[in-house]
Amino acid sequence: MGSWRSPLIGITTHSRNESGEFSLPRTYIDAVRLAGGSPLLIPPNQPDPGGLLERLDGLIFSGGGDLAPDLYGGIAHHTIYLVDEERDQFEMDLAQRALSADIPVLGICRGMQVLTVASGGDLIAHVPEAYGTQVIHRLEHPRRPCEHAVELEADTRLVKILGTTFTTVVSWHHQAVKTIPQDWRAIAYAEDGLIEAMEHQQHPWMIAVQWHPELSPVSSVHARLFAALVEATQAVLPR
Repeated sequence: MGSWRSPLIGITTHSRNESGEFSLPRTYIDAVRLAGGSPLLIPPNQPDPGGLLERLDGLIFSGGGDLAPDLYGGIAHHTIYLVDEERDQFEMDLAQRALSADIPVLGICRGMQVLTVASGGDLIAHVPEAYGTQVIHRLEHPRRPCEHAVELEADTRLVKILGTTFTTVVSWHHQAVKTIPQDWRAIAYAEDGLIEAMEHQQHPWMIAVQWHPELSPVSSVHARLFAALVEATQAVLPR
């Protein structure tokens, strides 16, 4: 009988900073470790995304800057910021490979947008122009996170994980899913109708959320999402 090992959970990092260094907020690392996983940071300079994916037990696409509009046929908008071609191209490649892999995948904020575009969907360039300001999804000047309510559809994997159809989330974005890609299902909405979560209908375990569960690591509700990701890896361990 083999001994249990902590599953290796890859987490994409932010782009290079002005010094050429890659980084990631510690909240992602803490959330994975609290869930029982071993986090592995994945900077967007990897030459072999496919080979990397084969060595992981789970994968998280983290938040960060905006995707380049030309990736989804969008139009440049003055609010688009922190676009990075290196990160965009790497994560598009990694996401497209992950769609046909059997490891659990979680997309967070930008990560949800990456999975959307990699699946053929498109994005809203600036949420206030499409949905108004009934719900604030990001504080401005300076940019900071905020909280708002989200309602989830009952017959979903995510509701089974979180144990509720209504929760408060930490939100920090100005772009969002516009067109739901093929094989995905929208499963959660903000009060203004914005899509807050999706589940892939063909992949063994692929969930994307527009909010930041890692910013609520001690919340029993949001910690369950990382725990479920780690637990799902047991279906494919050992490698």
